[in-house]
Amino acid sequence: MSNQPTSQNIALSVVIPLLNEELVVDELLRRLLESVRNVSEAFEIILVDDGSTDQTLTKLLLAQKNEKRIRVVQLSKNFGHQAAFTAGMTIAQGATIAMLDGDLQDPPELIKHLYEKLQSNNDLDVVYAKRNSKKETASRGILTKLFHRIFKKILRSESIDNVGNFAIFRSNVKEAMLSYAEKARYLPGIRVHVGFNQDSILYDRDERFAGKTKMSLSKLFALSLDAIFSFSNFPIRLMLIIGLGGLVISFLGIIYILISKISGVAPFGWSSTVMFILFFGSLQLAFMGILGEYVHRIYKESQNRPLFIIKNIIQD
Repeated sequence: MSNQPTSQNIALSVVIPLLNEELVVDELLRRLLESVRNVSEAFEIILVDDGSTDQTLTKLLLAQKNEKRIRVVQLSKNFGHQAAFTAGMTIAQGATIAMLDGDLQDPPELIKHLYEKLQSNNDLDVVYAKRNSKKETASRGILTKLFHRIFKKILRSESIDNVGNFAIFRSNVKEAMLSYAEKARYLPGIRVHVGFNQDSILYDRDERFAGKTKMSLSKLFALSLDAIFSFSNFPIRLMLIIGLGGLVISFLGIIYILISKISGVAPFGWSSTVMFILFFGSLQLAFMGILGEYVHRIYKESQNRPLFIIKNIIQD
């Protein structure tokens, strides 16, 4: 059993959100503890239980009894992946903070290399892990690549391409990220948006160690929408461009009909009319949906509900 370092001398805090990962916890902590002990003995591991309904919390509490540098944060319910990360970051006390998913797709052994690269350059504030390859289904891979390409153009930054939550950064970056108070959060985007000097390390992302992914395609799609609508007015600008294009087409159509009537040539029949009605009607519904996404996010922000609620913090 190791003594827990005081908050003044913690070199590294590792934040990991967990949701129903009872099959992964033991192997995760074994590899993680071995990795961070190679970095520094002055560390803390913050494990955020995001409303698990299996034996995840029980296993976390058992691990905390054996290793006092583990802090278990129990949320009152499932608030979501990004909220759980934020909850862990708020109580992290280390001079540097590492963010790591809890499914072992991101290798804990890489933390040592991220930390060493960060410490090798005093001007460097963030080192993020960039995926060189990723083992996943074809459909999921295509959607992920499409999202990263779109989001890279939105933020006009290469540092978001093939990048997730896996990163390490200094405490001043953590404070800057926590100052972003929006409820619809996308932390990799926030990490880029705060600025600071950033660099990367390439790695190969593994398959999930055990169990099923908690990030379904629908959740990935919702997270993608949060990222795009939170950082860009591109959807609204696209609506404007398409709307103006529609006006031009409609104006040309009116001219064509007038010329047809004057010249005696029959205008389009009812099928063409129905087609145009369906097309522009669908376009209007799509535009209303995009506006609705922005209005929904404005409504959520105006409610000012807490991003997460901590039920308990278990520590020495």
